[in-house]
Amino acid sequence: MIDVRWLPSSIIAGIITVATSLSFLRKFFLMDIQHIEQITTVQRTNGEKEHHISFISKYIFSQDHKTISKQFLITGMTWAIIGGLFSVLFRLQLGYPERSFPILETIFGKWGAGGRIDPGFYYSLVTIHGTVMIFFVLTAGLSGTFANLLIPLQVGARDMAAPFLNMLSYWFFFVASVIMLCSLFVNSGAANTGWQTYPPLSALREANQGSGTGMDLWLISLLFFVISTLLGGLNYITTILNMRTKGMTLIRMPLSVWGLFFTAVMGVLTFPVLLSGYLLLISDRNLGTSFYLSEIFVNNHALPHEGGSAILYQHLFWFLGHPEVYIAIMPAFGIVSEVISNNARKPIFGYTAMVGSLFAITTLSFLVWAHHMFVSGMNPFVGSVFVLLTLLIAVPSAVKVFNWLATLFRGNIRFTPAMLFAIGFVSLFITGGLTGIYLGNSTLDIHLHDTYFVVAHFHFVMGVASMFGMFAGVYHWYPKMFGKKMDDTLGYIHFWITMIGAYLIFWPMHYEGLAGLPRRYPDFGSWHTFNQFGNVNKMITFVSIIVFAAQFLFLANFFYTMYKGRKLKTMNPWGATTLEWTTPLLPGHGNWPGEIPEVHRWPYDYSKNGRDFIPQTEPLHEGEIHEEEGE
Repeated sequence: MIDVRWLPSSIIAGIITVATSLSFLRKFFLMDIQHIEQITTVQRTNGEKEHHISFISKYIFSQDHKTISKQFLITGMTWAIIGGLFSVLFRLQLGYPERSFPILETIFGKWGAGGRIDPGFYYSLVTIHGTVMIFFVLTAGLSGTFANLLIPLQVGARDMAAPFLNMLSYWFFFVASVIMLCSLFVNSGAANTGWQTYPPLSALREANQGSGTGMDLWLISLLFFVISTLLGGLNYITTILNMRTKGMTLIRMPLSVWGLFFTAVMGVLTFPVLLSGYLLLISDRNLGTSFYLSEIFVNNHALPHEGGSAILYQHLFWFLGHPEVYIAIMPAFGIVSEVISNNARKPIFGYTAMVGSLFAITTLSFLVWAHHMFVSGMNPFVGSVFVLLTLLIAVPSAVKVFNWLATLFRGNIRFTPAMLFAIGFVSLFITGGLTGIYLGNSTLDIHLHDTYFVVAHFHFVMGVASMFGMFAGVYHWYPKMFGKKMDDTLGYIHFWITMIGAYLIFWPMHYEGLAGLPRRYPDFGSWHTFNQFGNVNKMITFVSIIVFAAQFLFLANFFYTMYKGRKLKTMNPWGATTLEWTTPLLPGHGNWPGEIPEVHRWPYDYSKNGRDFIPQTEPLHEGEIHEEEGE
């Protein structure tokens, strides 16, 4: 039972955090209005000629949203490689628990003594893998990249509402990355409390080695990350609501912008709660408070903590933790909608329903957090309420799937790498979504909780699916980023290895979870019941290595094309309708050399009036209706 005495204090902490942030940010938004006006003046008077700025101002501490998007992308890709490498290394332990691998001792030193990963350090690898993939790759890497790249270009703005805050958003993320990287090398070991960092394990320094300095650095890193996310989210919301070009009404915005908008709303409303939770955890660790601790004994010695509740932390964490699932995947919803419509050469099916489903998912995401806590001693009646709300969120998700399939139906499909990853995303989202129905049932979850069934579910619906959305976006908007087009053949190979590998890795884990195989254990040899999965785990490890290696094809394609690829000669290589393709191929700071174009129609006029596509900037012809308004 949660001790409600601490609930008001945590809520107040979150409110104070938001209020302080808003008052601090107000003056920066006012400063950046002047910056935007200067950009506009330069663009109008000098045409495409940009004012002189230094290398550091242009490429390092840049306030150009397009450069910042590349910074987020490259940093996110770096962390994806690190997080993926950690998963391969701990999969070696899981697949071949009886063998020694000298390379592990070479890499990890004392933590890999004898070629076997220390059990505590194994959990550190799992912790850092989950942390960086969820927060640094699927949140900062995905949202940071495409929100910065697409929002100003697709709504018709010179830049973000606050370019300076936009720059700060990235550099707070960069500092968070550096601190997290440093936490891997502390002598006492990296944090090993899981990415959820449940107390009391995370709240007591003496709990284990990973609860010491490594845990402190982990928390500090996440504080910087949360600040980065809040700065970015406020900027995205302000830009979308206040800086749309003439004619760009809300119902004429591309679904990619809608997805990023709702993502930012969820982030701004939930990350302050996580921030307050982390601050209380830091207080318990360093100031002797007892927000999460009560009646704790260590080595038969009673610690002076009373009145706290570890369950309180779970409520604060999962109030962000479940919306975080949608924060990670909702940008991919929008990206996939754009890519599918463009490459099917058809208008998106049910535009209004798609926007409505995004709104419904956003709203319901705040009401389902406790389905992660069915085994925490929750009152069964309360659990039944969260079961109902959890199952309800499947309805708008199903609407989106139906509309994507309807858009594909009888379309003139171009199977570009981006389109393949978009279709793969739909497949993965369906698979992961169906398994979520089992976990959303409180009765079934008692058996499935903390088993490999959960691992399989969230990797399908959140991890791999979001990565597929990210890959689709990179392949599709690479020409807008770098003025070149990535190699299709390497893209096809990358897709098929990753797609087939994802199912071979995570589908068998459902059966392991149904048998009760628990997650987070480095060796199952002491359980004779689970010996039947020995060959399955070997296969999963083998495929994981292949899939990880395939990602270097993507990296080679990405960086080779950037430096050696052939420049495109057309501004609109995909025949798209949206505003970003009306800019020069590599637009300068300010995006359009002259006046920003006016929007006259919705963004999905494909295969209409005998034409392949009609840009948003083309006025309506006599007798033509507004598709988005249903006239």
